[in-house]
Amino acid sequence: MELLASILGQFMGVGVLATIILFQQEIRKFLLVIGKSTSFKSSDSFFRSFNLWKKEDAGGYVISPIIDAIKTMSGTATGALIVFTRDSELKFYVDSGDLIDAEVSSRLLLSIFNKYSPLHDGAVIIHKDRIRAARCILPVSENDNLPAQYGLRHRAAVGMSEITDTLIVVVSEETGEMSVAENGIVYKNLSGMEIRARIIEYLSSIPEILKGSSNDEPSEEPKETEGTEAIIAFEKQAEKSA
Repeated sequence: MELLASILGQFMGVGVLATIILFQQEIRKFLLVIGKSTSFKSSDSFFRSFNLWKKEDAGGYVISPIIDAIKTMSGTATGALIVFTRDSELKFYVDSGDLIDAEVSSRLLLSIFNKYSPLHDGAVIIHKDRIRAARCILPVSENDNLPAQYGLRHRAAVGMSEITDTLIVVVSEETGEMSVAENGIVYKNLSGMEIRARIIEYLSSIPEILKGSSNDEPSEEPKETEGTEAIIAFEKQAEKSA
């Protein structure tokens, strides 16, 4: 019995280690899902994790330079991948790229995603109205149901939105089409005004302005975003207060 207990003890020890090695990707994804919306560095992280503490405004975000850059890149068919994070700093993904920590500006975004720039290949992460890093590596979605025409940029956007509480804007390098990925769903062929509305809705946590927009289905044709005028007015007020 002592010999059997010793053999089983050795087997259990090696088995746990082997399990961690074999399923390290699954364990990593599980931990990312648990901590995707929690920032332990902020004093109100506990309340945010239970949706008891919500921002009442857009936090002083200036959206216009971002929209101007996205529209310019769309017009020139310049590929872009921009991640917006509301609560978490996404330190793991920030560390995978080049740290910038600069104020958001249209010219800076255009410079980063210029095809001759060494930073253009990868994603830009924006947190608290600052460009945290560029050339960041995002997880690629393993969903087999995604359309075949989706390239690596769109699949990375979907993969990021599946495991984190983020909103990702994608500009296609082939067609210049602007899209948004959120909660594993891609909303294709959006206009600049619709992109603006979705960014403000995500950053400001005011779903009543876009009532029913969270149930929208992805479509190939652009549609009028409900409550756009109210959102534009809200953004102008936020910019003045900033």
